Parts: sequence; C-alpha cells; structure tokens
Amino acid sequence: MPLTPTQQIMAAAVAGGYGQGAFNVLHLETAEALVAGAESAESPLILQISQNCVVFHGGLEPIARATLALASSATVPVAVHLDHAEDEDLVRQAVDLGFGSVMYDGAALPYRQNVDATRRMADYAHAHGVYLEAELGEVGGKDGAHAPGVLTDPGEAAEFVVATGVDALAVAVGSSHAMTERSAELNLERIAELHARLEVPLVLHGSSGVPEDALVRGIAAGMRKISVSTHLNGFFTRAVRHYLEQHPEAVDSRKYLAQGRQALIPEVARLLTLFRGVDGRNHGETSKGRAQG
Repeated sequence: MPLTPTQQIMAAAVAGGYGQGAFNVLHLETAEALVAGAESAESPLILQISQNCVVFHGGLEPIARATLALASSATVPVAVHLDHAEDEDLVRQAVDLGFGSVMYDGAALPYRQNVDATRRMADYAHAHGVYLEAELGEVGGKDGAHAPGVLTDPGEAAEFVVATGVDALAVAVGSSHAMTERSAELNLERIAELHARLEVPLVLHGSSGVPEDALVRGIAAGMRKISVSTHLNGFFTRAVRHYLEQHPEAVDSRKYLAQGRQALIPEVARLLTLFRGVDGRNHGETSKGRAQG
C-alpha cells in the first residue's frame, strides 16, 4: 500500500489508547525484517532511521530511499521517521525526501535554545505536512546519561509543547538508551501526570531496558509511541553469531544475514501485538495526547 503518514498511524494509537511500535533500521536486512514482522502481525509500524544510522551509512539518502521503498510496498500501514536528529539540516533533508515524521532532538541544549530550534523545525515540517517529534528531559544513554531520577517536568513540558507546536513529545520517565538488561524503572505516576497535562502523544525512548510488564503499565498510563532498537538488535546478532559458530567456513554474507533477518521477524510481530493489546482508554484516556499534524 502507499507510504502511510506517521500522523495517521499515531492518531489511531491515540484513539485506541494503545502503544504504537517504532523500531529502528540499521541496514536493509533489519528494515526487511521489521516490515515482515509487521505484516505477520497485521499491524502498523513506524520505521525509524536515526542520525547514528545516517553516519554509519555515510549519508541519509541511500538508506532512506531503500526504507521508503520497503514501506511503500508493505501490505500494512508503514511510516518512515527520522530519529534523534540533532542536525537541523538533516531534519530538512528527511522532510524533503518524503519522511512521514522527524524527531528533532534539542534535549541537550539550554531550554530556551531547545524551544527556538524546535520551533524552527516544527514550522519547516508542518509546511510540508510532516509530523514533528521533540524531546524534553534528556533520556539517558547518549554520551553520558542524565543523573538517575531526573525526569521531564510536566509544567515545563506543557509550556514547551505550546511554545514549539510539536506533534509528539519524547519524555524522560526512567528509561535509558542502549540498555542490554531490562532493569530500568519507569515512573508511572510521572507518565500519568504528563499524559494528563499534554495535548500531544507521549513517546518512550530507551524501551529495550524496560521490563515487559512495566512497558505494558507505561502504555496504560499514557505512553503512545514505543521506540525499540537494542532489544531487537540482539535477536539479529545472536542468530548471526550462532550461524557463524556452526559454519566457520562461511564467506557469503547473505547466508548469515538471512539468519539474522529471519530471527527478527517473530519478535517484531510479538512486540507490535503486545503494545497494541493495551487499552489505555480504561485508564482515563480522553482527548489528552491527541495526535496532531
């Protein structure tokens, strides 16, 4: 089906009170597996290309065009999102290439600079019909995590959303990026408070380090977009490692990359189904956290 706008996918998640999976592309094989998993689950998906992924590939356009082509040929709704972009020019490039959404990450900037830069990016994105996500209260795990216990302030977040015009907000509520153990503790009370105060969907980054039952409770409390990368990468890498251990003579990279791709598909389907199975409407879901765009 045609490429689906992120706004459309997020509006459905808000209306349904469930969590929408947003999974990171590292290379073509992961993108193929993510789409296959979404098709297996008969679930919408947001494919994310991060600034780090862009650096790895030496530029945005080649991996972006491949990912956009996969999304456009999927049998379920798939959107393409630029994740954690700190470079304003990269945000503009993604918008111009046809991404459904972009995340401008100014969380490391002083508050006023973050507001001004995010407003610029929101204006540019909206002029092209693109959904804009931002971050307030830096999520850990990126070049030195913020101090444990530092959380996004609801009052400041409400002011930030009004001042910038963003469509979704990534918040710091206890998770941290690149965790390989599921030991992060979400602050469910803070999630509920943010959900009650904000008129845009809440985004959870660093979800790989959050225990699964806590993710479910976080969605019920108001999280609507759930970003996952490290957890899924582990399935791919373990399958590749196992194949190479069993076939030390292997030289054709297609042989082991195919194993990684195949191993990823069922976990993608399982997570998408899990997140969509939570009905936050039974936990005070109202017009709060509506998808805009």
